[in-house]
Amino acid sequence: MKRIWTGWILGLLIPYIVTLAWTGTVRGEIRQEEASSGKTVIFDGDRSGSIDVENYLLGIVANQIPADYGEEALKAQAIIARTYIYQQMGASNEIPESALDLDYLEEQDLEKLWGRELFQTYYENIKKAVAATAQTVITYEGVEIDALFHRISAGVTRTGDEKHPYLQSAESAEDLTAEDYLWIGSWSPADFTAKINQISETSKLLKTQLPESIQMIARDLTGYVEEIQIGNHVYTGEEVALALELPSSNFTLEGYEGKIRAVCKGSGHGYGMSQYGAKIKAENGETAEEILQDYYKNIILKTE
Repeated sequence: MKRIWTGWILGLLIPYIVTLAWTGTVRGEIRQEEASSGKTVIFDGDRSGSIDVENYLLGIVANQIPADYGEEALKAQAIIARTYIYQQMGASNEIPESALDLDYLEEQDLEKLWGRELFQTYYENIKKAVAATAQTVITYEGVEIDALFHRISAGVTRTGDEKHPYLQSAESAEDLTAEDYLWIGSWSPADFTAKINQISETSKLLKTQLPESIQMIARDLTGYVEEIQIGNHVYTGEEVALALELPSSNFTLEGYEGKIRAVCKGSGHGYGMSQYGAKIKAENGETAEEILQDYYKNIILKTE
């Protein structure tokens, strides 16, 4: 995935996983199953063998989105995950796992993630969502899209660049009700300075410059920071958010009771589908296709 669009996905939300639990594992090797989609992921690291994409998706979706988010939200996420894999495959019907830059979790890891009591229920939720959307992907003008997603928007999603015309700002007011919608944190001037100075070796911030030297330069129309000056250096919102470990780049910085305080909205990069928004939309009766049409404009769902 392109660096400009994946920095937040890799850092958050957003990591993919896959499990062999559903196809069987024998002493670290994958048991081959008859392919159902005709598309295969080939393990090329410590594990050997291959797995059909539809089976591979079980583990991916399991880690991408909470398994209790509702059937239609899970189906939307399954389509998003499949779209990414198909996009990376291009015209080929197989791809090395290393080319997908995905993380693999075994069955015991998923059991730890969900807990033993919920394991079977959550697995059935994911299995049903993947099966119901088999071989379905999101396309724009006949090509699989960059199906970006995030956990919680700031109440409205962001508009992409000219290469991503389907990423148009979309209302997602449901996100304002999320428990983690608003995040507030603070640092001493010394701690804040140390974190910011990790970004660049060419321009060093002094704690005596705080908070007066913090100046907002530019935000996008949805409030995400594009550029901010701290000390004598200008940073991107993403750089500062990563350095401070903020949930998103939709933030403000200010002096507060002798410290530097951040108030942050949402979680993730803000592009594409909001998972929490999808959850509430599903609870309100929207289908997976309607949810995807809300967050990606002028798209067509294609079943191959």
